Parts: sequence; C-alpha cells; structure tokens
Amino acid sequence: MVEIIRMGGLELHFLQSRESTGAEIDLFEMQVQPQACMPVPHYHESWDETVYGLSGTTTWTVDGTEVPLGPGESLFIRRGVVHGFRNDGPGAAGCLCLLSPGALGPAYFREIAALLAEQPPDRAAMAEVMRRYGLVPVMAA
Repeated sequence: MVEIIRMGGLELHFLQSRESTGAEIDLFEMQVQPQACMPVPHYHESWDETVYGLSGTTTWTVDGTEVPLGPGESLFIRRGVVHGFRNDGPGAAGCLCLLSPGALGPAYFREIAALLAEQPPDRAAMAEVMRRYGLVPVMAA
C-alpha cells in the first residue's frame, strides 16, 4: 500500500522503502506545489539520488549549477554533492525519486512533516533529524 506524506507544499507517495526492499532502494513520487517551502540545500553521506520528471518543471541546484527537470528528463545526484530544488512554475510539478541504497524510508519524512506542522518550525530540530538520517544541511554563507 502506498503511504502518502504531506510536508507543507510537498506531497510524497512512498512506493518502495528500505523496509520493503531490504535497504536496496527508496522510491517515491513527489508533487511540488509552486513556490513551496523546500528543504535547505544538503547532501547525502551514503546514497545516490536519481530524479525523473513526471509533470511540470522543478529546478534543481546541483553543486551550484541550476538544472531544470521536465517530464521525461532525469538527473543523477551522486552522494556528497550539495543539492536542493524548487518549483518556479504556475502549477504543481511531479517527479519520481530513487535513493540507492535505501536509507531513509518514510520515517524520516514523517519526522520532518511533524516538525513542519509546528509554527514556527524548529529549524535546529529539523537539522538534527536530517543529520541523524545521514543528510547534511548546508547553510548559505
């Protein structure tokens, strides 16, 4: 059964998780609303991420370079490379995200969603959750 997790302007549909694949992959569809609050730029310590555009256009900043990702296009982000994303378009944009090996599962996103539900969100607690799951936030200088 697909688990749906909502975090502000993001909606994730978890299709496969580390728990269901023996930690081989995490696979989820993500809908990004226009001008949605995105996660801070970050990198992953121990997994790679592949993103496949489904609808609309998301803009990914990967190692300082902006990469628009539209339907049918894909992007590979190697572990250790700083990245983030946004949706500048007028409508929702969708993409499919594959993490290999599977490292997060839905638990990480559930914790972040709970913190985002608080007003104002506790940024220090969010950074701690990110680090605990192997995401390293990178704050702008």
